[in-house]
Amino acid sequence: MSATTVEATGETVGEAKWAALRELEQRHPGLDKSAVRFEVISEGERGLLGVGYAPARVLASLAEDAAHAAPIDESALASDVRVLVGRIAGTLGVNGHVDVREDDDSVTATVSSGDVALLIGRHGQTIDAIQYLLNAITHRTYGDERKGVVVDAAGYRERRRVTLESLAVRTAQQVLVSREPVELEPMTAVERKVVHLKLKELDGVETTSEGTEPNRYVIVLPA
Repeated sequence: MSATTVEATGETVGEAKWAALRELEQRHPGLDKSAVRFEVISEGERGLLGVGYAPARVLASLAEDAAHAAPIDESALASDVRVLVGRIAGTLGVNGHVDVREDDDSVTATVSSGDVALLIGRHGQTIDAIQYLLNAITHRTYGDERKGVVVDAAGYRERRRVTLESLAVRTAQQVLVSREPVELEPMTAVERKVVHLKLKELDGVETTSEGTEPNRYVIVLPA
């Protein structure tokens, strides 16, 4: 098989396609899933009482221009994040493109799809859970050297930033009145930074972070 063609097997045709796509993503980080073409070689047979079982077999091919367009210089962390987010999104039924950007502080994976509602979930609970899971996995894999992972879709994180800043201001006002510190919910390093920077603008309060990743949180206290 060439670098742009993969044969894979599975108990069902769907599982075989998923295995082939996963292999292509590992070879070509950032590939556009819509550029992959599948050929079903065999739909497989379950056999009677497990006797005579034959797996389903598919052939997945990626156009040469799509393979060359994929980034080849991304870090191991960015590649892992790309593959994991793609798998999770696919399992949820969100078949879209995963774009990964990396800077000095974080790795951001943005899912582009016609319908990302399932990925975001009610009040962002699903996408927050995915982001939490990715941070837990990368923390365990890369230790303290890893960067924060941000999972985004349809501009959700920008809306989340606005929500965090509003929460920070309300909490600061509460602290100014009560003169008692307030602990916020666990957040990623990127989200904690949003709170810290916002409250630097306000007099009378200061912030600190406590706890261990991925359960580290911000404390707002009187200055």
